[in-house]
Amino acid sequence: MRVLRVRDPFHRSQLAIAALFCSLGFQYATWASRIPAIKEDLDLSAAEVGVLLMAAGIGAAVSFPLVAVLMRRLGSQRLALLSALCLALLLLALAGAPNYPVALLVMCVDGVLVGCLNVAMNAQGAELEKRYERNAMARLHATFSGGSLLAALLASGMNAVTSAVAAHFGAAALFLLLLVVCARTGLLTERPAEAETAGEESGAVAGAVAVKKKSRWTVPSRVTLWMCVAMAFGTVTEGAMNDWSALYLEDVAEASAELAPLGIAVVSGMMVVARLFADGWRSRWGDGRVVLSGSVLAGAGLALALLSGGLVPALLGFACVGLGIAAVTPCVYVAAAGQGSDSLTLVAAMGTTGLLAGPPLIGFIAHASSLVWGLAAVAASALVVSACSTRIRWPATTG
Repeated sequence: MRVLRVRDPFHRSQLAIAALFCSLGFQYATWASRIPAIKEDLDLSAAEVGVLLMAAGIGAAVSFPLVAVLMRRLGSQRLALLSALCLALLLLALAGAPNYPVALLVMCVDGVLVGCLNVAMNAQGAELEKRYERNAMARLHATFSGGSLLAALLASGMNAVTSAVAAHFGAAALFLLLLVVCARTGLLTERPAEAETAGEESGAVAGAVAVKKKSRWTVPSRVTLWMCVAMAFGTVTEGAMNDWSALYLEDVAEASAELAPLGIAVVSGMMVVARLFADGWRSRWGDGRVVLSGSVLAGAGLALALLSGGLVPALLGFACVGLGIAAVTPCVYVAAAGQGSDSLTLVAAMGTTGLLAGPPLIGFIAHASSLVWGLAAVAASALVVSACSTRIRWPATTG
């Protein structure tokens, strides 16, 4: 029975694409978990560590032109496999970096490759839904979180055995290579957009003109711009909660050091649970309603928690954020893919920008006023997503 399930085309492709999502979460959490060891090995200051982390974000944010070209020329299948393979090997490069400048270069390249894989795997997920008319994107995003959890467990186990970063990253690279092999067998085959456009023309000259027109970047449509804003503010909400929730519990809600990490646990846990069920919600109510109601829940729930004060209201508010914001990025990715690869690439770049710029922005607001106002800005970001959701052309509901 299990063999028949794997042989089913939808489930085979779903598992292959899930391997890509898992690999991205696993790769990111692997090097992030060893930041203290990398800091010690390279003798870095706190400021240098901050620049190192920013290098990855900058690489991902500026990767848009390159990713757009590679998506047209390679297609999402080949680009996903190539970038996933390179990300596995890049862990070895980071482990062997002899000095700080080389580590910065490695992290910048890592950001570019993350941008490539992020766009390609979401394009595969959107194509899976379109081809089989079944919702799957939210569960795919849940496997990203699952990959992060696996990486944390491996890091804990390797730390118990050895403190060597090279040994840890070597084991992680082998696991990532295994995921690439698993993904290779079931990804959806597609022709690059240039060849597809040319093939649909009746003559060679007309085909050449079509290729030239397709390869030229065009101004984003109004709908795409609304998606960019929704993605940026949605990832600001998601990223800022992960970075600032523990500090809020400790400094404002006066929670103990043992209880402060519950903020991250509540947000992350609710997001994983919500993403496991969100595809069913999308089938029943449609992407637009799920994003609108979820972002309103996130913004209003966090705002009420900030007004109430205290540990329990804060945890309830954080749960509302995790539950409400979880389906935003999967739904926006699907909508962006429906507008074409350039739209998907631009929206993904804006998502990375939100993750990069959001936490520091909240820090600036908190420094100028208080952390309460900083998190109030996070609640406002969620409500901006709800406003944008009414302007986006959402795909038709699928089963």
